Amino acid sequence: MKEITRKTKPYSFDERMKKLKEIFKGWLQYFRMANITGKLKTLDGWLRNRIRYCIWHHWCRACEITTNGSNKRERKRKNLLRLGVNKTETYSWSRTRMGGWAVAQSPIMGTTITIERLKKRGYESLSEYFLKISPSCSEPPYTRPVRTVV
Repeated sequence: MKEITRKTKPYSFDERMKKLKEIFKGWLQYFRMANITGKLKTLDGWLRNRIRYCIWHHWCRACEITTNGSNKRERKRKNLLRLGVNKTETYSWSRTRMGGWAVAQSPIMGTTITIERLKKRGYESLSEYFLKISPSCSEPPYTRPVRTVV
């Protein structure tokens, strides 16, 4: 997952989501009998931050025309406005001097790129998918039809 969510990988958002789904569905199918819900919640938060980081980096990378960075800031500001952030916060957030990973964990991206927005774009939570595929506690481990010996 770390390899796919690298900021330098030239994937579109949809390609990235598709590749992530392939990996984590296979991985969760393999570990579906294990009790890993707690680990999946922390991994889920980390993965969402990595995706937000990729989005922020994409906003920065898309307008690298000038060396002074004014186009980068303007692109960030327009994208934040498009996501519904008010103008004063948009101005200060687009000109932040924090690094990309710090921005991904801050309210800048946490309040704009929400879980609901990610789900609309194709993100599926690891823990939700695991709950769908993992057997319940009341279900027996083997669900093979019983043969009667005559």
